[in-house]
Amino acid sequence: MGKKAEIETKARGKRWRLMAVFGTLVVLFVAMAVVSSKDSTRLSLFRQTPCRCAKYTGIVEDCCCDYETVDRLNEEVLHPSLQELVKTPFFRYFKVKLWCDCPFWPDDGMCRLRDCSVCECPESEFPELFKEPRNVLSPDDPICQEGKPQAAVDRTIDSKAFRGWTETDNPWTNDDETDNSEMTYVNLQLNPERYTGYTGPSARRIWDSVYSENCPKYPSEELCQEEKILYKLISGLHSSISIHIAADYLIDEATNLWGQNLSLMYDRVLRYPDRVRNLYFTYLFVLRAVTKAADYLEHAEYDTANPTEDLKTQSLIRQLLFNPKLQAACPVPFDEAKLWKGQRGPELKQEIQKQFRNISAIMDCVGCEKCRLWGKLQVLGLGTALKILFSVDGREHLLQNLQLQRNEVIALMNLLNRLSESVKFVHEMGPSAEMIMEGQISSPSSPSRLWEMIRTFIV
Repeated sequence: MGKKAEIETKARGKRWRLMAVFGTLVVLFVAMAVVSSKDSTRLSLFRQTPCRCAKYTGIVEDCCCDYETVDRLNEEVLHPSLQELVKTPFFRYFKVKLWCDCPFWPDDGMCRLRDCSVCECPESEFPELFKEPRNVLSPDDPICQEGKPQAAVDRTIDSKAFRGWTETDNPWTNDDETDNSEMTYVNLQLNPERYTGYTGPSARRIWDSVYSENCPKYPSEELCQEEKILYKLISGLHSSISIHIAADYLIDEATNLWGQNLSLMYDRVLRYPDRVRNLYFTYLFVLRAVTKAADYLEHAEYDTANPTEDLKTQSLIRQLLFNPKLQAACPVPFDEAKLWKGQRGPELKQEIQKQFRNISAIMDCVGCEKCRLWGKLQVLGLGTALKILFSVDGREHLLQNLQLQRNEVIALMNLLNRLSESVKFVHEMGPSAEMIMEGQISSPSSPSRLWEMIRTFIV
């Protein structure tokens, strides 16, 4: 090789090494940014360019749609529509008993953050039909965990139901929704489901009780299909709640800094594939209830005395229920007709109904006001889905036999939105979180170690 060729070869080699060094710097600085973020919480670099690797493929177990279709429909159809729907006046307000005596043990769970408290709704926010009569608690009543009068909830009573809505109780849930003397309206948009600081033995005891008392034998070959489905519904709901806590997490209490805690999401959900699968199952189960009741929901009246907003609500409902993409790709997300068969069917339905009412009652033991709000809403939403799918036989008699409270419909659609958000978050951020937490991206422990690696690479 001539001297000139040798010089050119060395120059090319130097350029390649410089390019490689630049690439290495980018990778290592990204890795350092990831691990240096507190508890892997604010991963903004990965939030912008999430990995869309398909880890979950094929048909969702016990359902009629595959994971790819669910993700596509959720992104293109369901999630955008639900996000708009839950902001409308009709779906924004939820009527709830926030302070109930725990029927199982003393309520000793105390929150350490103000975010546990539910924000009271200014009277001006309520639709006119919600306002008569009103009843506000005395400021001396100990209704807030922290004992602060300004955190008291306005327990506005609703005595006038919207036209076309029933006030009968749901046989699947524990609450007496007709007991207006204990009810208050809460603006869900002002009280998002997020991290509240409700942790420790009191919080663990809730889920331990839910599983141990109502799904004690799972997993077991002895379980029938209906018992397995109850477990999967609860597990899917639990996964969704954990994802929302991780997705809106208090990173630094001193500066009130909020962000994503992918480490928490991985530890509670992503590292257990069954929990992700159960999330998708629960989403499709609730979606099936909504699509089965489509004709009923289309003709219901969403009257809040605001004609413009009420027309918008009806339009959004129709867009969601009769979207051609949804009807073509996943017309029957779950087949409920295969359950409760055989001689033991009616008895088994009563047993599982009793178990679910027990789960509903456990929500009164949640020691955090905001957590209790969302727990009760989502369990009521799931109970409404069960009511739609299993309390009326066949679709042809659904309109004649199905009776829903407006509070049940509010809970049902807000639950579907919560599940939709969780599925979207897992689909978009799950692969990146798994890659980070499972060590596929490593980083040096110090800047000096970084330069040591670079020098080694150049040499």
